[in-house]
Amino acid sequence: MSAKANDPRSEAAKKRDLISRGDYTSTPAGKAAFFLLRAIEPLLQYSILAYGVGTPLLHRVGLRTLPPGLPATTGIAAIDGLGLSPYRLVLLGMSVGSAVKQNLWVTLLSGEPMTVGNAFLVGAFNAVCNSLNTYAFLLSATSASTESDFPQPSLVVGSTLYVVGILTELVAEAQRKRFKMDPKNKGKPYTGGLWQFARHINYGGYTLWRAGYALASGGWAFGAVVGAFFLYDFATRGVPILNEYCEKRYGRDWEKFKRDTKYRLIPFIY
Repeated sequence: MSAKANDPRSEAAKKRDLISRGDYTSTPAGKAAFFLLRAIEPLLQYSILAYGVGTPLLHRVGLRTLPPGLPATTGIAAIDGLGLSPYRLVLLGMSVGSAVKQNLWVTLLSGEPMTVGNAFLVGAFNAVCNSLNTYAFLLSATSASTESDFPQPSLVVGSTLYVVGILTELVAEAQRKRFKMDPKNKGKPYTGGLWQFARHINYGGYTLWRAGYALASGGWAFGAVVGAFFLYDFATRGVPILNEYCEKRYGRDWEKFKRDTKYRLIPFIY
């Protein structure tokens, strides 16, 4: 059966989705490009945090940036050698964590094809989002680092949201992958594990860690804006597109899942 026949959605829905649903064509070049782009992106964040790449342009327009702060002393040579303050180390860790999670997804969890074009699109999107977080932290006017104490409330809350969100996304996708690998489950939607709490729990996890990353970088308002952006995007684009696919592919099983599982993205919220 062709990939087109496996995807019963409307052409309009297909054009709005970066993922070819029901298509399991091997695309090693695209996945390799995705892996490489995500692997090197933390180097960009490190260059901004450690060396202020791009900040001269900010200074030219009258914006001030934070001083580098005292380097962390952990006793681990590889970490201490980075020369970053504790706060900046956490933000770098968030960039690294998101890259690791997404590369685990593309190599182990995703069976759908990844074109080279989409790999560059997703890589650029992540680089822009993470760089906005980094510059929001560095700018004195927007930084979440407004006190001398460490850790600060915005960092604690943001880091918590980040860890909960990224682990939720990873665990949920791993649970679904294990279910799909069993031939007995062919043609069935996965409704167990974390998915019993929200029909698109992986999208909810992504929204949480993106909001947490932004909160830890640019403070409460910035975190709220970023979280609202991704929640809106999933609610108006991602979920309807995937829901159409699931309705047509799984039929009554999907309708039952929707009746049994009230929430779409985040349990008890939406």
